[in-house]
Amino acid sequence: MAPYIAVSALSHEGLVREHNEDSLTIGPWTLCATVTTNPQTLLFPFGPPCVVAVADGLGGHPGGEVASALVARRLAADGPGLGDEEAVREELQECNRAVYAAAAEEPELAAMGTTVAGLVLLPERAVAFNVGDSRVYRVTADGLRLVSVDDSPPLPPGRRTTSMVTQTLGGSLGLTFVEPHVRATPLAAGDRYLVCSDGLTDPVPEEELAELLARTSGDSDRSDGKAAFELWRAAIEAGGPDNITLALVRIGE
Repeated sequence: MAPYIAVSALSHEGLVREHNEDSLTIGPWTLCATVTTNPQTLLFPFGPPCVVAVADGLGGHPGGEVASALVARRLAADGPGLGDEEAVREELQECNRAVYAAAAEEPELAAMGTTVAGLVLLPERAVAFNVGDSRVYRVTADGLRLVSVDDSPPLPPGRRTTSMVTQTLGGSLGLTFVEPHVRATPLAAGDRYLVCSDGLTDPVPEEELAELLARTSGDSDRSDGKAAFELWRAAIEAGGPDNITLALVRIGE
């Protein structure tokens, strides 16, 4: 049978925030400023470029949700043309300019910005990218391997997370977009990835995420959906301090 891409995802405001400022891109499909508790699973043919990305809006409602939705929708529209690392870099530069241009038209959106992290799935390789502290992990038999690079200050001793980011798309003048993190890794049938906002990784330690994924591992779309739900529930049980958006990606066969 031919390989395919299966993506199980959800997005939720958490227990503290009044609005969901996260947005999600899965191929041509986007989920923006929407709340879901039941994971949605989508299937795509393996071959044409397929983008899976999470954008975590900054700047408060409505600015954050506008910025994240703008980036998510651009990635969905331009995804079929992102065939290599250089195309991904140029796309993120264009997204940055688009967020600033939109903010310049509306005074109340002046400081809006967004992080973004994701994958472009191509034959034989995945191009991982991020700006900010949303994350991409590869799920392995030995646990989670961080593929993205956090744009955040060094953590003081004893602290695991930070609420600060040093690079975003758009944002206040104190945040300067320098260069996206883009890297390619080999891709084959059976590979699994986790793409998520920090609403998942801040309250839930990586070790617990890895344990949940190992406990719910399987080779079916149903197991992926269950795993996505259990990850979300772990963040909620840890207090749900931020918007929670995640996508589990699997190359099926």
